Amino acid sequence: MKELFYMGGPLFMGILTTLLVIILAVTVYFAVSIASGKASGRQNFRHQLTYLKSIGLFTMITGILGQLIGLMMAFSAIERAGDISPAIVVGGLKVSMISTLYGILIYMVSILIWFVLDLWYHRKSEIGK
Repeated sequence: MKELFYMGGPLFMGILTTLLVIILAVTVYFAVSIASGKASGRQNFRHQLTYLKSIGLFTMITGILGQLIGLMMAFSAIERAGDISPAIVVGGLKVSMISTLYGILIYMVSILIWFVLDLWYHRKSEIGK
């Protein structure tokens, strides 16, 4: 796992991991709000839950940006080197997709968390009525 982190590029993988931690912190905040009943007092709480999806989408876009920057650097190196074997190009493409895959997985987690919290909030607010 540590190897994939460094292969994907420490800068973008670090940014993606930071965004994952932010998503988890926001999730804990919303879960505590729902569990304590403070969420039912807020009128725009369901709208605030969509922040999880927005942060997740930003994470996915950041992963794609990391891949594109990596590909541009790889293509520049290939251009300077001239003749290069297809195996090296394919290996570089594989490595460039690590940050994109990580970003997409974090986005999927954020959508799953949003869905669960929204369902929990909806059920809890229906019981309170």
